[in-house]
Amino acid sequence: MNVNNPYLFRTLRFCNATNCIARMRQRHGPKFLPPPSGGSGPRIAKIRCFSVVQAGGRAIEQLRLALAIVLTLAPILAAAQESGREAVGERIEEIVRENFYDAQRAESFALPDASHGDAESFHAIVAEALVGLGASHTGRYEPDEIDYHELLDIFRFAVRKDLRRLFPPDGEVSYPGIGLIAKEVGGSLFVTDVYHAGTAARAGVREGDELLAVDGEPYGEIASFEGKAGKDVTLRLRRESEAEPVDLSVEVEAIRPNEMFTASISKSIRTFEHEGAKIGYIRLWSFTSAETRELVNEEIGTGRLSAADGLILDLRSRWGGAPLDAAEIFLGGTPPTEFRDREGNRFAGNVRWRKPVVAIIDEGTRSGLEAFAYALKTNGIPLVGARTARAVLAGTAFMLPDDSLLLLAVRDVVTDGRRLEETGVEPDIPVERDIRYENGDDPQFDAALRALAERL
Repeated sequence: MNVNNPYLFRTLRFCNATNCIARMRQRHGPKFLPPPSGGSGPRIAKIRCFSVVQAGGRAIEQLRLALAIVLTLAPILAAAQESGREAVGERIEEIVRENFYDAQRAESFALPDASHGDAESFHAIVAEALVGLGASHTGRYEPDEIDYHELLDIFRFAVRKDLRRLFPPDGEVSYPGIGLIAKEVGGSLFVTDVYHAGTAARAGVREGDELLAVDGEPYGEIASFEGKAGKDVTLRLRRESEAEPVDLSVEVEAIRPNEMFTASISKSIRTFEHEGAKIGYIRLWSFTSAETRELVNEEIGTGRLSAADGLILDLRSRWGGAPLDAAEIFLGGTPPTEFRDREGNRFAGNVRWRKPVVAIIDEGTRSGLEAFAYALKTNGIPLVGARTARAVLAGTAFMLPDDSLLLLAVRDVVTDGRRLEETGVEPDIPVERDIRYENGDDPQFDAALRALAERL
């Protein structure tokens, strides 16, 4: 129901007024009336409710008319919502049957009739049905989710005709946020990812922080920051299980997902000295854009990582997406090539890393980055961490009639005769990570550093 409807607002105002007077009469006696202006007695700020009561018969009649209109429209609105959900369900069935990579499962796919329930139950029924297909790269996402916006930008070519309508005027996907991902772990909400280029990182938010509230309200991925771009919000966090909460002020910004991924990869790059060697580090948050590949080539070939003695390659990502030949940077047999202009500036061409490297993987390593990790492993490069996501199918996106997004697996993927969708990639050096209250610790990174030091 649209709470911005003026008739509904007036009716709710009347109902709130009536309830307020009833509560005060319970507290102060049946003869209670709100005091007139300047009078004594319980102060309800001469609540709007009194102005409604005093408004007279004419105002009451108007409110009764408004209530009648709302009651008349309610069944019509409910029917429209049911019709809309029915259209969404039918479109999902059509898309799955025509495009899902497994024709046998696609043919038998059907949604239960969920059009008569509310939006939340409809979402749950659709989600359960799509999970029942038993495939990665398959799900429905709604505009109140960060995943929705990130996937729209990743699959922007597939949904390009809708982007200008959804994100006027230029069709550039964006959402209000601070650059973090939070998930429920053990019944509480924890920060699982902090993008290096986001305002949360600049404010000092850490992976493993328990996220208690935003501006005193429960966290909503989009809702907590809606309409607040350029303004600060207050995060209430807990760093240790028994510690007192701390408050951090963080600026909200309009985030463009692909730009955030590339900028965060760049911000993640660092070098440091360890046991007499220069160590480089880079985290590949996503490998879904050409800009990411250009950045990696440049930084490894002629940039900040080129002088490192060894490299920690962090593949704990969000969406994967690496091209099938991405690992050639570390494994290719062709000689490295660079370009130089007349001023002596160097530009990466065919980049090859010939020095020691260790990679970190976990359940966030997915899709093309799993194939990347598999290539590293089979060529003797150690993998540290936990098994990858087992999400190696080719997917694409479809807009649905209600502007939700359907992600669907449309091609199977076989790598070196194996379906990594079934097996994932196991680490050579298993290291579990309980992200809760890490407070800056990262046992997988520490193990990767030890493994790299042994190879230098």
